[in-house]
Amino acid sequence: MINTHPNIVIIGGGAGGLELATKLGHKLGKSQRATITLIDKNRTHIWKPLLHEVATGSLDTSLDGVSYSAHAAKHGFQFILGEFNALNAESQTITLNQLLDENGQLLIPPRHIRYDELVIAVGSVSNDFNTPGVSQYCYFLDSQSQAERFQHALLDRFTRVHQMASEEPESSNHLSIAIVGGGATGVELSAELIHVSQLLKHYGMSEFKSTKLSIRLIEAGPSILPLLPKRISDAARKELKNLGVTVLEGTQVSEATKTGFITKQGETIGADLMIWAAGVKVADFIKTMDCFEFTRNNQILVDEYLQAKGTAHIYVLGDASACQQPDGSFVPPRAQAAHQMASNLAANIVAKLNGKSLTAFQYHDHGSLVNLARYSAVGSLMGNLTGNSMYVEGKLARLMYVSLYRMHQSAIHGPVKTVGLWLCEKLMRSVRPKMKLH
Repeated sequence: MINTHPNIVIIGGGAGGLELATKLGHKLGKSQRATITLIDKNRTHIWKPLLHEVATGSLDTSLDGVSYSAHAAKHGFQFILGEFNALNAESQTITLNQLLDENGQLLIPPRHIRYDELVIAVGSVSNDFNTPGVSQYCYFLDSQSQAERFQHALLDRFTRVHQMASEEPESSNHLSIAIVGGGATGVELSAELIHVSQLLKHYGMSEFKSTKLSIRLIEAGPSILPLLPKRISDAARKELKNLGVTVLEGTQVSEATKTGFITKQGETIGADLMIWAAGVKVADFIKTMDCFEFTRNNQILVDEYLQAKGTAHIYVLGDASACQQPDGSFVPPRAQAAHQMASNLAANIVAKLNGKSLTAFQYHDHGSLVNLARYSAVGSLMGNLTGNSMYVEGKLARLMYVSLYRMHQSAIHGPVKTVGLWLCEKLMRSVRPKMKLH
């Protein structure tokens, strides 16, 4: 058994981390059987699959984000603002970076926090594969701040094209956007960009016509959505082309420059804005912690109970976790996996506290859905629950996609508040712009 009043520390407030903190707060924190501590470098939580909507202004984080501090106060855990950078497994302590204010002045010096049970849920970031120029010239969508940075640049470009078209109606000025990575993020972002460009006419930018926007989606592999069934990728490709997106498959980028991408074949793909959404890995700083075993994408290898191999009292969930399944494959880095891991780990931590046996984690694939803005959605349902998958598209697929977010909200807020949030969102849509304009 662990200590009678242990400190359970969770690093990372993404889908898995926040759900776990909430569950443990209810089961252990409120009854003061344990201290539950959630640490994140941001003050608010945004469900990562929605970051492409933050990037286009379809989602306003000031209205749709979850404040960690407020949420913690209601759900029996404490929140600490800080950035994790070091771990001492022997002394069971972690170190947080110093905290600076907006002017670069020191607010809080580096801190050391002791844990009895540690959960690492730091998520993943885009993998640029050390491609020259990418870190310098491309936008990434790995965090709320990165998505908002792109949204500001996008709005500035929209304004520029509109203004020049107003002054010179025959001007050939237009906006070119290139997205590297034909996974779910790249596909969904492409469709969302088309959607918001069509909304501009309602908000004083009537001169921005669809002919003034070009989007190129670049995928190195033979097909977009490579991890999904061919029928889904084919349907998504067809829909994107109908929307006017140029899909370039089998096109590997070798370099990014100030004016665009250079392909392995030596061709140049010019762009005003460049987004890198290809590949995922855990942030490189994690490799400095020599108590772990890693995959080539910096994921931490775990056993069937999500405990980091070769360690005690350290667990890993979500995208940072490399959990091998009975068939030899690894659990994919998806939101549904993080959700399932959080539920399993919450039950196991409580069981460990009570001196009971643990339950091995088993991943159940409920299918995959890709949302193409307000136009359509495609995907498969059921997955390996029945041994077969059911192809869905259109309104039904979009309904199921939205339900995934509602499930996440229900996991952290409860069903009653989730219904209340849904009603509030419906009311707010009637009084606020359909896109963020600042």
